[in-house]
Amino acid sequence: MSLPKESKKYTYADYLTWPEGERWEIINGVPYNMSPSLERKHQKVVGELFAYIHNYLKGKTCEVYNAPFDVRLLDENVSDDVTNVVQPDIVIVCDPRKLDDKGCKGSPDMIVEVVSPSTLKRDLKEKFYLYEKAGVKVYWIVFPDEKTVLSYHLGEDGKYKRPEVYSEEDNIKVGIFESLEIDLKDVFDY
Repeated sequence: MSLPKESKKYTYADYLTWPEGERWEIINGVPYNMSPSLERKHQKVVGELFAYIHNYLKGKTCEVYNAPFDVRLLDENVSDDVTNVVQPDIVIVCDPRKLDDKGCKGSPDMIVEVVSPSTLKRDLKEKFYLYEKAGVKVYWIVFPDEKTVLSYHLGEDGKYKRPEVYSEEDNIKVGIFESLEIDLKDVFDY
């Protein structure tokens, strides 16, 4: 079980050999050690959003997962040669064929990333373009300190449209479900 070296391009097959108990992501073949955020605000936001979505999805075909949950963003194949493996804070998958015992293989319908200082650049830039290219329909970037959410929706051209910006005074509609609205006062109540 060797840990990654920066000069090599890594795949999901490599990822599977790394020590359990450590969290890693691979973006375009580059590994990133994921230290889980222990900040109370981060945990509160993830927990509240997950609870809203989980309760809404009871009895429906879509499923919601929270980290650690592997999402293998595929290019053309379903093999272990995948070079993009992420562990978003929250993932919604509506196609059960994309789920297996290892996580999600392919693009989820929605991803939520709650930023922390150590992940800010990656969430805003690298993952933004990665999720856009992979066809993730809705991508939320949540800023716990600012109590705001940027909501990106994939356009017909395959590019994210200008974000909708929400603050703690707003209710936010979950773009893939017309009838699910989340009161951000509850989410940012800390």
